[in-house]
Amino acid sequence: MAWNEPGNNGGPDKDPWGNRGGRNQGPPDLDELFNKLSRKLGGLGGGGRKGKGPSFGGGVAGLGVLALIGAIVWGISGFYTIGEAERGVVLRFGQYDRIVQPGLNWKPTFVDTVSTVNVESIRSLNSSGLMLTKDENVVNVEMDVQYRVMDPQQYLYSVTNADDSLRQATDSALRAVVGDSLMDDIITRGRQEVRERTQVELNKIIDKYDMGLLVVDVNFQYARPPEQVKDAFDDAIAAREDEARFIREAEAYRNDVLPKATGRAETLKKAALGYKERTVNEAQGEVSQFEKLLPEYREAPRVTRNRLYIQTMEEVYSNTSKVMVDSQSGNSNLLYLPLDKLMGGAAVGPNQRKETSSSQYGIELEQSAQPTQQESAPRSGSSREGRY
Repeated sequence: MAWNEPGNNGGPDKDPWGNRGGRNQGPPDLDELFNKLSRKLGGLGGGGRKGKGPSFGGGVAGLGVLALIGAIVWGISGFYTIGEAERGVVLRFGQYDRIVQPGLNWKPTFVDTVSTVNVESIRSLNSSGLMLTKDENVVNVEMDVQYRVMDPQQYLYSVTNADDSLRQATDSALRAVVGDSLMDDIITRGRQEVRERTQVELNKIIDKYDMGLLVVDVNFQYARPPEQVKDAFDDAIAAREDEARFIREAEAYRNDVLPKATGRAETLKKAALGYKERTVNEAQGEVSQFEKLLPEYREAPRVTRNRLYIQTMEEVYSNTSKVMVDSQSGNSNLLYLPLDKLMGGAAVGPNQRKETSSSQYGIELEQSAQPTQQESAPRSGSSREGRY
């Protein structure tokens, strides 16, 4: 219902200014309103008096109460909280004052202004575009930069917009590095070098302009030629990859074969040296043996010759199972051979058989080969040799 509608049942019209007598009266007098307010404040202070107009003492007390309430509200409004990952930059009357740490802090309202900055979160920006290389080719490059705020005061007030300034600096550094590199290096094997050089150039720009930022990492997303020549570059890249793969396979084959060949060569070399040492030692031993037999041969040539002959034949026939029998002895008796002992004797080593047999034969030869006065020439000893 509107404020100037007639009342129900013939009642007076409603008036927002409290005028119930008619519609033509205007708003109340402002002086009257102020007087009413002063009388109420005087009543709160307890110093009012009867009569027209407010009490002076009551008005001062009311203003003191209002001032006290305002001071309390002002003090409470100055409390604020800084997050764990944030730092607060305080401006006093618009001028930098200090940096506050995380936790509950207080500032004088209308005097200090606090701006919070997150200094632990990792931020990211992307820079890409068509760029001209050193060999006058066009390449499409995209790079991602990860950074965080290191100095909140410089981040907020050293430059107009630190994030936008970093974006422009990244684009400038990337174009400078790409313009000083060959297209083949950017697309294939030089990607890591381009990334490192871009990060170095970007840090130089940041330090020069005091942005308060720290570059954490620079990621080289991709580097592609224009679509018109993309197929040709893909073929060239595939050929380089095949070349690198063949080289790796050849190196793997070399690393597998070369150590084996070297090992076999060393084995053959050592075997040859061992054979050489063994042969030389055996020859020297035989020479020493003959030198020791020489005095004996000079004293008894016949006995020494027979002994050497028997030892040689024993060594030759030691590896056979045949038995030599003298058929010219004229003995027609049946010959019994101790086969069990002969077969058992075959298990005896040749060296042991040689020592025992040689000693027995040497004793027999020394007993039977002593010269008599009737002998004018040495006997051949073929029959005795045949028996053995």
